[in-house]
Amino acid sequence: MGLVLGGVIEYYIPKEYISKVLSRKRPVTIFNAVFLGFLMSACSHGILALSIQLHKKGASNPAVVSFLLASPWANFPLTIMLVGFFGLKGILIVFSAVIIAINTGFIFMLLENKGLIEKNKNIVAVSDDFSITRDWLSRFRSYKFNLKNLSNDFKGIFSGAASLANMVLWWILLGVLIASLSGAYIPTHFFHRFMGPTLFGLLVTLCLATVIEVCSEGSSPLAFEIYRQTNALGNSFTFLMAGVATDYTEIGLLWHNVGRRVALWLPLVTVPQVIAIGYILNKIIR
Repeated sequence: MGLVLGGVIEYYIPKEYISKVLSRKRPVTIFNAVFLGFLMSACSHGILALSIQLHKKGASNPAVVSFLLASPWANFPLTIMLVGFFGLKGILIVFSAVIIAINTGFIFMLLENKGLIEKNKNIVAVSDDFSITRDWLSRFRSYKFNLKNLSNDFKGIFSGAASLANMVLWWILLGVLIASLSGAYIPTHFFHRFMGPTLFGLLVTLCLATVIEVCSEGSSPLAFEIYRQTNALGNSFTFLMAGVATDYTEIGLLWHNVGRRVALWLPLVTVPQVIAIGYILNKIIR
């Protein structure tokens, strides 16, 4: 689904639209990225494809990182799913994920201003009076609905999705392979014994979340099982959020497609926040 949506963005959405909404050096850019992440219903793997597509279309690197962090856990369907598992504590998990996404976006804005991370070369200059609504209406009125145009649309979407697949699919397959090996060879009792509501348990959870590459829908039941067995909500949050913050699939994609320094700063900025919030949740939630 992420590849298909990426193909739709590639074919239909002009760079000016993305640059207008997701590239300005203003706080609203980060909030826009997080809000768009809430609207997306793709899993963490699908969000990888969408994030790279937004980068190609002109979103700033801080916006891309915020979108990447917010989407897997702050989107509406996953919010409902987490509430179903955790009750009202699920809303606390989602709220914490949003806070980290926003904080990280602002920190990356600062890093970009200081020249410590790469800038997106795909950003196009857009005047302040440019209206996305007026431009879209103009394009819509001039579009002719016929078989030829619909056929060209389908080919364009497919071409964009295929191009995106060439960039992300191998990384996703690598993550699935390592996750399968982890699931086959790491004993179940290991989770129960070493993932208690302590700082050591948080660090073990962080390490496991880095290795175990599971989509967001698949991670939610695992996170609830951790909470059910250990009564450590902070560990469950760390398992969910660290899978995004330290995931080698995402870091590899950012390294090759967005920037090496962006990829290196991602865990450096997010992991301390994840550990801190996880530790606080373990202390105040029982």
